[in-house]
Amino acid sequence: MTAEPLPAPPDGPQVAALIAYLEHDAQPMIVLDTGYRILAANAAYRRQFGEGRRLPLGDFCYRVSHGYDRPCDQAGEHCPMRKAQETGTPDRVLHIHHTPRGPAHVDVELRPIADAQGRVVAFVERLATVRSASARATGEGLLGRSPAFVEALAAVQRVAGSSLPVLLLGESGTGKELFARAVHEASDRADGPFVVVDCSGLTETLFESELFGHEKGAFTGALGRKTGLVETAHGGTLFLDEMGDVPLAMQVKLLRLIESGTYRRVGGVETRKADFRLVAATHQPLEQRVAEGRFRQDLYYRIAAFPIVLPPLRARREDIALLAEGFLRRGRGFQERWELAPDALARLQAHAWPGNVRELRNVLERARLFADDGVIRAEHLPPGLGRARAATPVAATPVPFAGSAPGAAWPLAADPAGEPAVDPAVDPAAPVGRRAPPGTAHDPQALRRWIAAFDGTRRELAASLGLSERTLYRRLREAGLDGRATG
Repeated sequence: MTAEPLPAPPDGPQVAALIAYLEHDAQPMIVLDTGYRILAANAAYRRQFGEGRRLPLGDFCYRVSHGYDRPCDQAGEHCPMRKAQETGTPDRVLHIHHTPRGPAHVDVELRPIADAQGRVVAFVERLATVRSASARATGEGLLGRSPAFVEALAAVQRVAGSSLPVLLLGESGTGKELFARAVHEASDRADGPFVVVDCSGLTETLFESELFGHEKGAFTGALGRKTGLVETAHGGTLFLDEMGDVPLAMQVKLLRLIESGTYRRVGGVETRKADFRLVAATHQPLEQRVAEGRFRQDLYYRIAAFPIVLPPLRARREDIALLAEGFLRRGRGFQERWELAPDALARLQAHAWPGNVRELRNVLERARLFADDGVIRAEHLPPGLGRARAATPVAATPVPFAGSAPGAAWPLAADPAGEPAVDPAVDPAAPVGRRAPPGTAHDPQALRRWIAAFDGTRRELAASLGLSERTLYRRLREAGLDGRATG
């Protein structure tokens, strides 16, 4: 795959043939031995990840991709090679990789290669950069690096290539439309239209006309034929925002559209064929509305084939600094570059953000009007923002756990400094505080008791268990804890 000398591959002829075959694949790919060393990189990988630096042949994959001095699973990350070694099956994970352009979200799929005796002798790793999200403030689209954000983004990447309906669940201001667009852009319908339907505030008659269109004379004021949004979305994605607000009478027609893929314009008799991928979103508790008779159960099960819970901003405080920088870079104003003073950042990280990312953006837009020298300081923020939490940094503010149902929470204060949690074994400077008894992280009951008694931030909790914060999220999920730390 390259003129540079390679480490001697195991089972030479088979692996050499594989390397030659992958050279012209359009997807970036590397070949690894069982000791995590990179044997070869195809042309697509060299173009995308090899700019401005030597090819990492013979180097360890975890060092090249993450800058670690040990395998990912020993540094608190999910390691696809470790999983593939244990199971002998492919594994897939979303990682933040170091690239020549900075950190980036990369969808990694790893497959084991066996010899004639069935022994795994090498691995092929396919890497796909996520274009709809960025781990850098200079990027476009979704911004984030926190475990909760990465988990939601990984779910988007999983479902995007299918035709399943997607239901985005989250509080107002969590970026549901951006996540819906990310599903669209990662799907095979990316070249088609992305059509947004705002379901809130529409009457039954207006909703039907907007969605299905109408014929001339269908009702008073219908002076001509109108194309509906379902027809506009042909070949693309139809995004039904605030799905919980759809009038009950209209839910029947919406169900028929989804089940049969057909519809009729208002005032028309012709049955028309629909062709779209459905993404719906709501901040409403739909299961509760079903129980109350305010939302059809059959429609709920139709749209909830693949639910994704979007984390509120208070569950991803590590992203506040990144989001703030991104908004200030993207925003319009007289200053070419805006800066955020440390006292202002501390206040932002201490705030509960009931309005989530939308509230953060609005606060920064307001603050810029007062920052004549281009530096946003604490006095430029709304009075009282973040003060109560800053005064009592260990106060038990509910922080929803990523992947849990809306409303699930665990009473741990987020890190006021907003620093990412790391494994103390990887970063000796990480604050440790009290150490949990050995084995606590692997015992669900012991873990539950430790969380209930722990008094500190999420970062300190992870450090006390010897875990990174991302691994802490995963351990809680594996232990069956819904995010409520109870004794």
